[in-house]
Amino acid sequence: MIIVGLTGWGDHDSLYEGKVSPRDKLKEYSGHFPAVEVDASFYAVQPVKNAAKWVEDTPDKFQFIVKAYQGMTGHQRGEIPFTDKNEMFTAYKESLRPYLEAGKHGMTLFQFPPWFDLRKENVDYLRWCREQMGDIDCALEFRNQSWFAGEMREKTIEFMEQEKWIHSICDEPQAGEGSIPTVLQSTSPEKVLVRFHGRNVHGWNKKGRGQDWREVRYLYRYNQVELTEWAEHLKKLNESTAQVYALFNNNSGGDAADNAKQMVELLDVEYEGLNPRQLDLF
Repeated sequence: MIIVGLTGWGDHDSLYEGKVSPRDKLKEYSGHFPAVEVDASFYAVQPVKNAAKWVEDTPDKFQFIVKAYQGMTGHQRGEIPFTDKNEMFTAYKESLRPYLEAGKHGMTLFQFPPWFDLRKENVDYLRWCREQMGDIDCALEFRNQSWFAGEMREKTIEFMEQEKWIHSICDEPQAGEGSIPTVLQSTSPEKVLVRFHGRNVHGWNKKGRGQDWREVRYLYRYNQVELTEWAEHLKKLNESTAQVYALFNNNSGGDAADNAKQMVELLDVEYEGLNPRQLDLF
């Protein structure tokens, strides 16, 4: 099965043409797509009550891809707000409980920063992270090309297979050391993740902080030719992997939802059991 969705549910204006309050947007979103990426968990370990509400707001088969907290992936600057890393991982795993109990946890996504390069201490840390997460499904995404340079490409794939990491395949600008190539290989027979970041080379390398940076980095709209090519890639991945999750993150210009809808149409899939759309009731 190919499961198409978006990263986050709050900023996709084309999905919310009527007056939909922020607290009801996930309910409306899950009338369009069967999965979503939770971005809030990157910025702070979320209270269990938040996940419980999101689980309640979505249909039975809905799936969440939950980003790992930034302290777990080395993005956090300064001290982490926990006694140590063990406490941090314990708190994060507890925050996943509502998803896990409801059968709605697609995977946790560990997205590492561009400065997380291929070296022994980082490989050891990846092993430690996977051990801490136990039998929870986890995906791994790199942002440094050293992991896939030359002969390391196959070794990295083999490492992910051995350590039971789900591969997070990226479509992103080829913009030097801080980007990775698209490696169309799954590391699990059960699940693979594909994330569409757009192909804005200038935006990818733009220096900046906060919202100004985000407004440019993912500014890209995939054209029909690019989406058609990717539809074939997704189908090919689905031949060896039971569930292919395809998430569009190219939303700096509000293009993600439209591109995801185009992808669903190209794949000729119809998702059953979505939420009724509020706007269809009036």
